[in-house]
Amino acid sequence: MAIAGVVLIARSIKLITKFQTASEIPARFIERNVSLRGKVLGITEKGLEVEHVPIYLPVLSPLLSKHKDVSTSPLLVHLAGVELTPEGRVWLQKNLAPAQTVWLKLVTRDDDILHCLVYYMNEEVLMLGLARTAPVAVLPDSRFYWRLHKRLHRAEVKAERKGRGLWKEDSLWERASKAIRDSALLKLLGPLLSDTKPLGLSLIYITAYLCLMPWKFIAWKDCCSAESGKISWGS
Repeated sequence: MAIAGVVLIARSIKLITKFQTASEIPARFIERNVSLRGKVLGITEKGLEVEHVPIYLPVLSPLLSKHKDVSTSPLLVHLAGVELTPEGRVWLQKNLAPAQTVWLKLVTRDDDILHCLVYYMNEEVLMLGLARTAPVAVLPDSRFYWRLHKRLHRAEVKAERKGRGLWKEDSLWERASKAIRDSALLKLLGPLLSDTKPLGLSLIYITAYLCLMPWKFIAWKDCCSAESGKISWGS
């Protein structure tokens, strides 16, 4: 009974200990995907800077607080299974207020970086097209890995289907403009256009018209299909 009591107290101390580096977190916490509470300090190119806020126990917490170091160092946290775009980082800065409390579900550890599920953010940035899925360094035969992979993949596919963020397709005019800029004929006539402006403008219009012809045909075809659908629906 005495040994069991010592083990229980030791585990309780770990639960109420304030972790300041990823290496301080016990391996069993990572293996069991324990959730830690934290306070957001900032968001940088390296990831989220989070101050660990341990669980408070009436008896043990005050005893430990008397001997704790006053200096604090934030934990560096990455969204597990997610590769953020620059727009995604800006979105996090707007939606994670300083000093906001979040829950970090531990997934894996890479040196001094923790890869976690942060609140609902992992899936949210994927559904908004602000990130891509990235490999997760978890044993592929674990049930947790496949659940996580399925959730993140589903969120990314949803963004791709709806054309959000990085999956957004250019409009017809944007694609046509790009085709004109990349036209081999326009590049070939570049030196001539700079020397003879009147002739150059005429050639630009001709080139633009030739490049736009396929796009005009596509737009006309889509319009005819839409009109045809309306007629058949009305009949």
